[in-house]
Amino acid sequence: MNSSPMLLKNRFASLPLLKRLSVPAMATAVAVLLAACQTTPPAPTATTQPPARPAAQPGPAMRAASFAQLPGWNGDDLREAWPALQSSCSVLIRRSEWRAACGAAQQVNAADPGLLRSYFETYFTPWQLFNPDGTDTGLVTGYYEPLLKGSRRRVGPYQTPLYQAPDDLLTIDLAGVYPELKNLRLRGKVVGRKVVPYPTRAELMQANSLAGKEIVWVDDPVEAFFLQVQGSGRVYLPESKETIRVAYADQNGRPYKSIGRYLVDKGEMELSQASAQNIKAWVQANPARKEELLNANPSYVFFREEKLPDPSKGPKGAQGIPLTPQRSIAIDPQHVPLGAPVFLSTTLPNSDRPLQRLVVAQDTGGAIRGVVRADYFWGFGDEAEDKAGSMKQRGAMWVLLPKGMNPPGGN
Repeated sequence: MNSSPMLLKNRFASLPLLKRLSVPAMATAVAVLLAACQTTPPAPTATTQPPARPAAQPGPAMRAASFAQLPGWNGDDLREAWPALQSSCSVLIRRSEWRAACGAAQQVNAADPGLLRSYFETYFTPWQLFNPDGTDTGLVTGYYEPLLKGSRRRVGPYQTPLYQAPDDLLTIDLAGVYPELKNLRLRGKVVGRKVVPYPTRAELMQANSLAGKEIVWVDDPVEAFFLQVQGSGRVYLPESKETIRVAYADQNGRPYKSIGRYLVDKGEMELSQASAQNIKAWVQANPARKEELLNANPSYVFFREEKLPDPSKGPKGAQGIPLTPQRSIAIDPQHVPLGAPVFLSTTLPNSDRPLQRLVVAQDTGGAIRGVVRADYFWGFGDEAEDKAGSMKQRGAMWVLLPKGMNPPGGN
C-alpha cells in the first residue's frame, strides 16, 4: 500500500531555478501544482499512488478505553507482534513521549506472553478511533509483496519495463513555510520558467520519455501494474538465478484512481467482484482494452533496486524499517501516529471469522485515507496474494499510546 507503503525523498536538483523565480511566479507554480499534481504524503510499499485530497483535517476523534474493552486482546499471541514493535521503537525512542515505553521494551522477556501483556497494559493506554460521523468501524483492505519474473535485457517475453525515478521529477516540500501542509508534497517538473504537472501514465507511455531509466523488464504488464499498486515487490531473474527487490522510490504526483472502480462504472463487473483476481481475468478476456484500463489510473510509480539479503523480511515501510507479515499495517498518518501499536478487530477475507490482533502502524499508502482505515500487510507468496486480493472487510481500531501522551487532535 507501497504501495509503499514505502519514505519519499525530496528531489531538489532543480531547486536553484525555483529560488530564482519571482514571488508571483512561485505562487503561480504552486497553484498549478496544487491544482494538477496533487499533494501527497510519504508513500509506502503498499500502497503508493496518492489521490487528490483536501486541506489537512483536524485530528481523529479518539476516546480512551481499557484493555478489557479490546475484543480478543487476551487471546492474541503478542510474541508475534513483538518484533514489529521493537522495530518501530528503534525510531520512536528518540522522541521524549515514547522514550519510557520503548526503553522498557528492551528489558522485557519477549518469550513470556504474560510479561508482554503486562508490559502493554503498564505503559500504554488504548484509544478507540471514531470517524467524523461518529461511527467506529471502517474499511480494512490487504496488501502483499508480489513476485514477478524479469530480465536485465528487453528480450523475449520481457517487454514491460520497471523504471527508476526520472531526473526531471521535482518534489517540493512546503511544510517549512506552511506547517499545516506537513506530510504533503507537490510534484512536477520545470519547463522554461514554470513548474508544470508531471505527465500522466498514458502520457509517459506514449512519449517513451523514460527510456534509459529501466531497472528490469518483466513479462506481464498487468502484474507490473499491480506491483505499482502494492508499492514494492520482488523480481526473479532466470538468466542469473537472482531475486532482487524493487522498492518504492517516487511517484508522478497524479491521483491514484482504481481500475476496479473504472470497470464497475463501465458496467463490466459488480462492485463485489472488483478483486485483483477478477481484474486480471477481465484483462485476459479483453486484451485489446488492456491499455485503456491501465491508463484509467493516471498515477505512475518509480522504483529503486535493492538487494535481498534476507528473504524472510518484508519490504521497508514508511518508517524506513522492514514490515512484519500479518503484524504491520498501513494507515493515514493524518489520523494515526506512524509507528504506534494498533489493536485491530476485523474478519478474515470473505469470512465472518474474527481477525483480532495487535499490529503496528508502519506504513502509509495513497489509497489509505480516513480515520478508521487500515491496509493489512499479508506478506510474500501466493497465499498472501490471494488473501490480500480478496480482503475488503469492516473493522474497528484502537491506537495504543504511551500513558500521558496526548492523542492527535487533543481529544
